[in-house]
Amino acid sequence: MTAMPPEMPPPPGDHPRETPGQTSDGAPDHRRVGRALDLFDTDPLMGAGLPYWLPDGATVRHTLEEYVRDLERRAGYRHVYSPVLGKRELYEISGHWSHYSDDMFPPMELGGEQVVLRPSLCPHHALIYRSRTHSYRELPLRIAELGGMYRAERSGVLGGLTRVRSIQLNDAHIFCTPEQAAEEAYGALELIGRAYAALGIRPVRHRLSLPGPGGTGGTGASYVAGPEGMWERAAGVLREALERAGVAYEAEEGEAAFYGPKIDVQIADGAGREATLSTVQVDFHQPERFGLRYIGADGARHRPVMVHRSVIGSMERAMAHLIEVHGGAFPAWLAPTQLTVLPVSAAELAPAAELVRRATDQGVRAELSGPEHGTLGARIRGGRLVPYQTVIGAREAAAGQVALRLRDGRRVPGLPVEELLGRMGGVIAGRTTALWEGAEGK
Repeated sequence: MTAMPPEMPPPPGDHPRETPGQTSDGAPDHRRVGRALDLFDTDPLMGAGLPYWLPDGATVRHTLEEYVRDLERRAGYRHVYSPVLGKRELYEISGHWSHYSDDMFPPMELGGEQVVLRPSLCPHHALIYRSRTHSYRELPLRIAELGGMYRAERSGVLGGLTRVRSIQLNDAHIFCTPEQAAEEAYGALELIGRAYAALGIRPVRHRLSLPGPGGTGGTGASYVAGPEGMWERAAGVLREALERAGVAYEAEEGEAAFYGPKIDVQIADGAGREATLSTVQVDFHQPERFGLRYIGADGARHRPVMVHRSVIGSMERAMAHLIEVHGGAFPAWLAPTQLTVLPVSAAELAPAAELVRRATDQGVRAELSGPEHGTLGARIRGGRLVPYQTVIGAREAAAGQVALRLRDGRRVPGLPVEELLGRMGGVIAGRTTALWEGAEGK
């Protein structure tokens, strides 16, 4: 992950609740916005770089996770689970121990063996692939996991959700023939673009990350040597994918993974600081190290290529960026509360509660905000980030119709409850950044 400036989150107790925070230049700051909206927090007893999620934040994150899993399933991925621990020997084989151990937590002695918290999921997925015999007819085999990994980040670089020690990564590894690698890398770029459109994310640039002057192979080298021509072949595959996708990119030395070049999709926060969110990598190294094979059409054994890709990167960094991009006003499908029902007085509590029940039964995240929470005006202002609000007065209760006020100020005229909930459900199921179609202006 790309380093962020050494900024620490505000101490516990310094939690503004009324107005989401901004940076000094007026840009939303996810650390303050997230706390102001009760999305996440930290505690010294848990430790730096180990945030926890509050109910609203957990709802947004869970919805994001399910969206990505569904996106992957539709693209032919199969999901797995693998443990967050592994023997030290596993990471010696993968190359992480010799090239990445400074960023790993120290080994733990367990039954005469050393085990470590994994810094990456790829060695585990290589073992999952190796556990079965594969034919060329099965390839490409796409294995995905939303899994935990751990990195011993220095205290000085930790900050909010952008740089943490416990990471939940949207990760996948595609095992394919060399001829399929460019197509799979291109498919990963398309998947990233689709997710960004649904989430309202705009990348600032695409970077082709190549090895630096440290060289490959040899004692103290920053990058593995691998089979002859490995680096050039892998970079060629990524260039082909970028050019087919019509994506402008900048090649930069010194930013590659230790085992291969990669495409980094770069985002920027409100202050203009860049970070990597999504990646596509081509790896000839780990298939060689783990002895991965497939049976070709000729009946002989061949070495697959391993394409690493992450559609939205870590949940933590993705959430930080979404909080800042939307200032807490998430797209309707992602919002923690999608509909707030506001009865004018206690007399309308029963029909308002019934509307909340019916909306919830149809999969809409609805909440009741009754008179005990303040005046109607105060309740409307308090729900200003909720995509949909409806006020239930005596007239609405008698008519059995519901009118909506959208977050952007537009209004949807009164409709029968079932019709309104059906239309709302359709907008939410569409998973776009649109709030509504056909609503009246302010």
